Amino acid sequence: MSGSGLILAIESSCDETAAAVVQRGSHTLSSVVASQIATHARYGGVVPELASREHLRAIVPVVRAALGHAGVTLAGLDAIAVTSGPGLAGALLVGITYAKALAFAANLPLIAVNHLEGHIHAVLLNERESASQLASNDCHPEPSAAESKDLRFRANQPGAPEPVPSLPKDLDSETWETSRRSSSAEDPALALVVSGGHTHLYLARPTANTWQYSLVGRTLDDAAGEAYDKVAKLLGLGYPGGPWIDALAQFGNPQAVPFAFSQIKTKLHLAGNAPRTKAAKTAPIADLDRHFLFSFSGIKTAVLRYVELHNLRPDAEARRDALFTGPDAPAHPTIEAALAATGKPTLDLIASFQHAVVGDLLKKTFAAAESLAVRRILVTGGVAANRELRQRFTAEAARRNLSVSFPTLALSTDNAAMIAAAAWPRLLAQDFAAPELSADPSLALGR
Repeated sequence: MSGSGLILAIESSCDETAAAVVQRGSHTLSSVVASQIATHARYGGVVPELASREHLRAIVPVVRAALGHAGVTLAGLDAIAVTSGPGLAGALLVGITYAKALAFAANLPLIAVNHLEGHIHAVLLNERESASQLASNDCHPEPSAAESKDLRFRANQPGAPEPVPSLPKDLDSETWETSRRSSSAEDPALALVVSGGHTHLYLARPTANTWQYSLVGRTLDDAAGEAYDKVAKLLGLGYPGGPWIDALAQFGNPQAVPFAFSQIKTKLHLAGNAPRTKAAKTAPIADLDRHFLFSFSGIKTAVLRYVELHNLRPDAEARRDALFTGPDAPAHPTIEAALAATGKPTLDLIASFQHAVVGDLLKKTFAAAESLAVRRILVTGGVAANRELRQRFTAEAARRNLSVSFPTLALSTDNAAMIAAAAWPRLLAQDFAAPELSADPSLALGR
């Protein structure tokens, strides 16, 4: 090892091929992401076999680009890190196989990282980079390195709406800063990991350069982001659904459709069994407090019933044809075009759906923080880019005098910088992967 503190990380757990070079878990030299949205958009979701093939095409140029933009070679690295799970088996194997080959050829240690832990470290990486910039720029920070050096290849991608700004527009700066008040890095944190494949609550505790995780709550069925994708598809919107739903929700009435989440009841026939979900296998349901369990399959069905009852399906099909699948559909549909093609009843439905989902995430996250006496909340994953979620979590944290942190938009979705950040404590502890490392599609984090 060179002693440089540089880690090359590779992430290929789902539909984005990513590589990054990060120094000592706190300074991003490069972050490159090759998106597969254009490949999967026509199907309304990720097709595993296609994802694996796209990873095979992208992995070499993406890693080369990450090294090139960082201005380093393999000889200048201290380690190589790779996502080992959870995720799609074939997709994970592409990244793992290439990482193992590089590590062997360069005689470098290989570090296996849990994808969920990576998302948590996305927030911690952003906090460290922001603190460093505040110190070096006299409290006038430039965009974080992870944001400014994130290079995304999205050629021929259907026009997914641009991410919303990190700073909520309708919150005053005092409220925003109050919600982000400094917390010691030694403080425990409650982490909400919320994305297209995961909705988990973890208690994260730093201990001597490493982190310990305890599962607090999780979804029993669909992840929150998965519900967004399915509802967007049902309403004739694009994939991924989250950005479309979030962009259109601000034009509807969030109180128009009274969606409600009922309290999850204890089911004797499920006691002792793992949650019925495609995501990571974790503690049995009986070991978790039911007040911190999520379920999003019900609201998805409620939206379907509302669409059928109010005869909104013909409008949805016409919208899909006009914006995405028809012969005259634009190559890059815009939010303005989607808004023009969406009537008031559908806008109200979208706003009410998002208001209910964000409300359930907020209610259970802050209830868990209160129960665990935690003063620090981390919100991460693709859904953490959601405008309304950031606004409401920020306001609620300020009201409760708690700290809440989000990753940058670039670090919210899948990327390799977060994997490198999570690998740094493992490098310090010399916690290296065995030569027989393989993909674990249902890898758990915490117990």
